[in-house]
Amino acid sequence: MAQFDTIRTAAGARAAEIDEGLRAHMNKVYGTMSVGMLITFAAAWAIAGLATTSDPSAAAAQLNADTYLTSLGYSIYASPLRWVIMFAPLLFVFGFSAGINRMSAAAAQLVFYVFAAVMGVSISWIFLVFTGESVIQVFLITAIAFAGLSLYGYTTKKDLSAMGTFLMMGLIGLIVAMVVNIFLASSAVAFAISAIGVLIFAGLTAYDTQNIKNTYLQMAHSGDQEWLGKAAIMGALNLYLDFINLFMFLLQFLGNRE
Repeated sequence: MAQFDTIRTAAGARAAEIDEGLRAHMNKVYGTMSVGMLITFAAAWAIAGLATTSDPSAAAAQLNADTYLTSLGYSIYASPLRWVIMFAPLLFVFGFSAGINRMSAAAAQLVFYVFAAVMGVSISWIFLVFTGESVIQVFLITAIAFAGLSLYGYTTKKDLSAMGTFLMMGLIGLIVAMVVNIFLASSAVAFAISAIGVLIFAGLTAYDTQNIKNTYLQMAHSGDQEWLGKAAIMGALNLYLDFINLFMFLLQFLGNRE
């Protein structure tokens, strides 16, 4: 009996240790993601400010009746460089995912923050197209929706892995449709893409959260802190991308244009 009590006590202590480790792991994931979000929006706001001017004599092109593009703004938004800036985050993600196993956890975290800054440059145009108030409002709406979806993914007992496969297939189709619509410039297709995008990234938020949790529970016994550190950064990257895309698609619906 005493031996049984010892085993039960040890099992309980191990479970408590794993629970504590999971909380720390998720805190790292959300913390890293949050810092990345701050870097992204700070970079976007700063670049948008540098890209515009109200002085016609210092302008490279006119944006609207009261706003002009500086030479920097013209390079980012009107020159062929815009295509590089548009697709740079996507290429960055592929390269980061392929190379993270060769990086230390500290290096991976630094690369993630650099990526967040690149993403900020890529989406800085939102401050030229939409009012600042609507950008903030949609950001808050996205944050509330994201928190609810992520909480669901963390707490639900339902296995979301099958849904994840379906969502990834939908994401590939969505990317293809977005690239095609760059050339078609169809407002109807753009509306459909935004609606489908909201649904896909809402689902991915819940799926990715559950996947991050399950990955930790499967690997916690290994004790490999370096691997777990990199897993937290990859988890932060996945949730960061879910948030950014959910925000951008919601902005198409709810944002007030300048």
